[in-house]
Amino acid sequence: MRVGVLDIGSQSAQLRIADLEPGLPPQPVATVKQPVRLAEGTDGAGVIGAEAIRRLVGAVTRAVAAARENRVDTLYTFATSSVRDAANRDDVLRAVSAACGVELATMTGEEEARLTFLAARSWFGWSAGPMLLADLGGGTLEIACGRGVEPAFAVSLPLGAGHLTRRLLAQAQPPYGKKDLRILQDHVRSVLADSVATLAEEPLPELRVATSRTFTQLARLTGAPAAKAGPYAVRTLDRAELVRWIPRLAAMTPAERAQLPGVSQSRAAQILAGAVVADVVMDLLRVERFTVCPWALREGIFLERLGSLARSLAPPKRARPLSTSLTAAPVRRSRRAVRH
Repeated sequence: MRVGVLDIGSQSAQLRIADLEPGLPPQPVATVKQPVRLAEGTDGAGVIGAEAIRRLVGAVTRAVAAARENRVDTLYTFATSSVRDAANRDDVLRAVSAACGVELATMTGEEEARLTFLAARSWFGWSAGPMLLADLGGGTLEIACGRGVEPAFAVSLPLGAGHLTRRLLAQAQPPYGKKDLRILQDHVRSVLADSVATLAEEPLPELRVATSRTFTQLARLTGAPAAKAGPYAVRTLDRAELVRWIPRLAAMTPAERAQLPGVSQSRAAQILAGAVVADVVMDLLRVERFTVCPWALREGIFLERLGSLARSLAPPKRARPLSTSLTAAPVRRSRRAVRH
């Protein structure tokens, strides 16, 4: 089965197409990425403007056409917090449906955390043991923890890099001073403190995982291998290195940050807020190093669909008498082994 997943984020609309076959990981077919820049098109009241809606409609239209060209059997379209939390969300969804002929779904932050956890669990495998996950997007931060496929703990918080940049840094201009950083750090810490208090009291899993473009770019900035090294290269985000970069990022303009290794132009304005969130999360949870996972939400959707496909193709199980299912020969006791 060929499946497409179209993910609408704060910066871009990204379509990933993969072939799904039970027993194999998703096999990539094509990726189509279109800028939508919803974050910059959203005003202080949370209303997505007309021009941003037009960009979104255009991006979805092109993605649907690409799905048809690649003969996709099923197309999943969803929007994250950039649309889900917009004041005019229903108007945006209606505009997309009317122009593109698809229903753009939204999911809760906790559902995003669950699916991303599934993707990371599948990437690292059962042998990795219990896992802590952090996923930092443009609008929200998700944290999840557990030992199985489903997280035992999952929370979504309004601490996305783009959201914080618009809310707390838009009134100032770089270079940002210590006061600007302290306001941002205090806000992140206050929102996080109660939500992660339970996790902070318990011994954390040995496997601490981070996903998302923001974490990947921060890892690259602090010395992780470049994208050309491939998805199997080990990438980590070291907190000590991250802390050294925060004042340097604060002193730079977005144009200057975009010249740094791994920092894209579209995320240069919000990479400082992302770095601060990552630092505070690592501090509160006593994490010195995150391992970056290349699989995230979209892969989680693929994997959940793959699981459903495998179950639908499995032959029905018929109960058998216990005696016929056992093939071991009976054990006979030797008289010589008996002691009285």
